[in-house]
Amino acid sequence: MSFTNTPGASDDYAERVARHVPGLRDLHRMIGLLMAELTPDDGRLLVLGAGGGLELKALAETRPGWRLDGVDPSADMLRQAIATLGDLAPRAALHQGYIDDAPEGPFDGATCLLTLHFLAAPERLRTVREISRRLKPGAPFIAVHHSFPPERRDAWLARNAAFVTAAGVPAEQAQNGMRAMRDKLPVLAPQADEAILREAGFTDIERFYAALTFQGWLCRKT
Repeated sequence: MSFTNTPGASDDYAERVARHVPGLRDLHRMIGLLMAELTPDDGRLLVLGAGGGLELKALAETRPGWRLDGVDPSADMLRQAIATLGDLAPRAALHQGYIDDAPEGPFDGATCLLTLHFLAAPERLRTVREISRRLKPGAPFIAVHHSFPPERRDAWLARNAAFVTAAGVPAEQAQNGMRAMRDKLPVLAPQADEAILREAGFTDIERFYAALTFQGWLCRKT
């Protein structure tokens, strides 16, 4: 399995993301448990934004019969995913690209963690619709990303910076990250994120995770 090189990936992704996302390891355990409630033991799952392999590994360890398709634009991160999976790598087919490069399925479930906050609302809606289109009726979808009220943006970003500083990130670096998020990330309020899920064809929308600037939802394709 080979991929074209994509700049911008980091070999320390797993360690770095754990410092930035509260309860990351527990979050991965939760997505496995929630998927197991609604997905057959031999199901096929789509993981959008799979670079690094953390979600892929968590899901592969949850059910030995699950088949996984991971999609990510970064070749470097997909190579890291193979290393993260180790002996579990044969269970996952990896695809370089975006949602349009994902297999058609149909899938028994899908996840998209720490990815949708990079997309402006129109492209976010299109992406979620494309995920929905690839799912079987009633299949679960789990999404987790930055989501907070725009009018409270500075307060939430300051809390986020304080959290990563306490986790060992230098204060200046944490503040720079906060400014980059403020200036570049098209973060939506939780109500807007839930509206996108509904418009994309999902129902039974439940928030199962909330940790400072991050929110996570479980829903099902109509």
